[in-house]
Amino acid sequence: MTRRPVDVGVPERLYTVTGGRSRAVDDSFDLVTLIVAECAPSAGMQSEHVRILRLCRTPTAVVELSADLGMPVTVVRILLGDLLATGRVTARHPPPPAGGSFPLPDSALLKEVLVGLRNL
Repeated sequence: MTRRPVDVGVPERLYTVTGGRSRAVDDSFDLVTLIVAECAPSAGMQSEHVRILRLCRTPTAVVELSADLGMPVTVVRILLGDLLATGRVTARHPPPPAGGSFPLPDSALLKEVLVGLRNL
C-alpha cells in the first residue's frame, strides 16, 4: 500500500467555509462521537451543511464525516457546532467505561497482536 499525502483543501476555501473561525465554540465533538441528522436540508443552507445532513441520515462518527467530506476534523467540528446550535443534528457520545477509566490491555495480548500484524 502506498501512502499519499492528505489533501486538506485550499486554506482560503476552508477559511470561507468556517466564516473565519479556527475552532469550534465547544469541544463536545470527539472523533468517535456519532452524529445524527434531525431534519432534511433546507433551501439556502451552506453546501457543506447540506452534505453533513445527508451523510448523517444514519449515525456517523465525526472522523468518518471528515474523511467523507475531505476536510480536516477541526473544520468539520466547527460545521457540526453550527448544526447542533440550530437543532439540526444531535450528538451521541460513547458511553463512559465502567469504573471510570479504560482498563489497560494485557501485555501478552498486545504482543500477540503485534506478531499478527507483522505477519500480514
